[in-house]
Amino acid sequence: MPITWRVDHGARVVIAVARGSVADADLTAYQRAVWSQPEIAGYDELLDVTEVKQPKVHRDGIRDAANLAAQLDDTRLAGRFAIVADSDVAYGLARMYQSYRELDRRSVRSVSVFRTMKEALDFLGIDRSELPDAF
Repeated sequence: MPITWRVDHGARVVIAVARGSVADADLTAYQRAVWSQPEIAGYDELLDVTEVKQPKVHRDGIRDAANLAAQLDDTRLAGRFAIVADSDVAYGLARMYQSYRELDRRSVRSVSVFRTMKEALDFLGIDRSELPDAF
């Protein structure tokens, strides 16, 4: 899978990195794998897409991913979701996802898109030194 992830239970955050070529199905597979785990409901999320070289996602796929994410949200536990996208294409696609999430009444997560990791970590209130070296 082009999206790898790990859970930091101490910081209550899911950390994910997308690399190479990412397609619509990769987004939904990632969401199902991660957010179907009840023990991480309400955790924050950090998704780094700066290593995506060939995004193969489309408007409908982004809409479907946002719809699935809103469906999987635990309405009792709102979390924050930071997406780091440094290229114009990735940034635009991430903003589209953010818009779909904001328009869905079931969505309880606060989604923001950033150009730098520092901005995303500040939004989540995470110190860079708290992240694993491999990140």
